[in-house]
Amino acid sequence: MIDPLLKIMRHLRDPDDGCDWDKVQTFDSIAPYTIEEAYEVADAIQRKDMLALKDELGDLLLQVVFHSQIAADAGKFEFGDVVTSICDKMMRRHPHIFGTAEQSPGWEQIKADERAQTGQSSALDGVALALPALLRAQKIQKRAARVGFDWPDKEPVKEKLLEELDEVAAATSEADIHEEIGDLLFSAVNLARHYKVDAERALVDATDKFILRFNRIESNVDGDMQDMSLEELEAEWQKAKDCPADG
Repeated sequence: MIDPLLKIMRHLRDPDDGCDWDKVQTFDSIAPYTIEEAYEVADAIQRKDMLALKDELGDLLLQVVFHSQIAADAGKFEFGDVVTSICDKMMRRHPHIFGTAEQSPGWEQIKADERAQTGQSSALDGVALALPALLRAQKIQKRAARVGFDWPDKEPVKEKLLEELDEVAAATSEADIHEEIGDLLFSAVNLARHYKVDAERALVDATDKFILRFNRIESNVDGDMQDMSLEELEAEWQKAKDCPADG
């Protein structure tokens, strides 16, 4: 079933009669599209739109094929090598299913062994730079915690968050404010982790809630919100918050 798509991509990248846009693309130039397509898959799942999910998975698969063809054109690897690589990895990570081992050493231990084999010696190696910032911070913190670098409970994490907030208030230069805000956000992610809350998901939900309430204010207000006082806006915000439709 994959052969027609591979053929289409080879044709699009053909130096003589391919598509002018597709022919000049590189790993770097299409990487943003790959990330965007992954987000659109996640969006379709969140909306429970199976028709959209089918289409978005196709778009994401196209990105895999596109990268593979760029690699093939450069003599690096082909799509079949990508499939072989992931098949080998999945079998290696499930020795209790596909191998002779009666018990798996554990997903994280297997991945740690894989990182060691590729020369990644740090416990923090291998966390993708392109991850959303909150998710990347959470993964980095989990990695550090596995080797014992972590607070024992929530209380010192709360204290650290308040300490970082004070440091934001005390910062004066733009550079210091930038740094302290980053520390504050990192500490907030740490607190979420200690409460076993997915920081990325929590922020998505909070943003969606804000949009819902803001839209209510827009519907209830006559005229331009810019002409309203802060007190009037706060009153409208409280009414939006009190609406039982939030669930």
